[in-house]
Amino acid sequence: MVASRTSVAENSRKVELRLPYSQPAPFSDDPIAVMTRNECDYTQRITLDTAAKATRPIRVYADGIYDLFHQGHARQLMQAKNAFPNVYLIVGVCSDTLTNRYKGKTVMNENERYEAVRHCRYVDEVLRDAPWVITEDFLVKNKIDLVAHDELPYGCADEQSVNDDIYKDIKAKGKFLATQRTDGVSTSDLVARIVKDYDVYVRRNLARGYTAKEMNVSFLNEKKFLLQNKLDELKDKYEEKKHGLIQRWEERSRDFIANFLDLFGRDGRLNNFWNQSKGRLQRALSPSPLSSPRSNENNENNGESAYEDHRSYSSISPTSDSGDDDSDV
Repeated sequence: MVASRTSVAENSRKVELRLPYSQPAPFSDDPIAVMTRNECDYTQRITLDTAAKATRPIRVYADGIYDLFHQGHARQLMQAKNAFPNVYLIVGVCSDTLTNRYKGKTVMNENERYEAVRHCRYVDEVLRDAPWVITEDFLVKNKIDLVAHDELPYGCADEQSVNDDIYKDIKAKGKFLATQRTDGVSTSDLVARIVKDYDVYVRRNLARGYTAKEMNVSFLNEKKFLLQNKLDELKDKYEEKKHGLIQRWEERSRDFIANFLDLFGRDGRLNNFWNQSKGRLQRALSPSPLSSPRSNENNENNGESAYEDHRSYSSISPTSDSGDDDSDV
């Protein structure tokens, strides 16, 4: 009975651990996030040096724009989440206003970026409209222990602090948690790929029903892309027919080769017909053996020998008769 109760308790614990992954992370002003923040004993200050010995969850804050959320972003958040055994990860996402002012236009709007981040499995809480520069008041208000970001200096993009590092004060206080960037992937790289293959993506979207107005494409470019799509369709149809013809040719090739050899081969019908015709022609043009000179000569010799035999027989016959008569007398 005790064993069964222990098993039920363990199963309940497993279910509780899975629950956070069955729904998106809450926003900072959601009741569950507010309750978690209020329960945190922030009088126990934690720095990078003392984090390994902390007795409460470590509240780590990572901020960014997270436009076109990709695996580089997810890896950064994974590093922050797994920096220590017990981390509560808060992710701040900057608004469109701040981003357009300091960094430029984004592909996704702020609401899309908020939703993309809160569905990442490593995130425990999402803070909307995050500040560009982190102040001490902001850290205290949200009870943040450490700030996670890569170590490269990050300027504010205005004339006075363009070459300054907005994380300089955080680093000086020992509250900076360095993460590693993922090489070969960034939002700028993704945008560059789209720009590089601009024509391809416009043609694809036109084929899928998007209008030129929706993509800010001129009338002439629209007609050009539609013509290219039509030519590609014709090309694809031609390729399909060509492959079909080749397939049919391969299927009939054996019969064709067999028929060809049967007609033109060494033992084929045509060769046999020629040999037979040639033999008939030779026999027709060759003289008959009965009319050959050698045959005539043999015939003459045979006639003379027969005549001589006849004469010798005639000369012998009377003598034989007289002798017989005398003997009879």
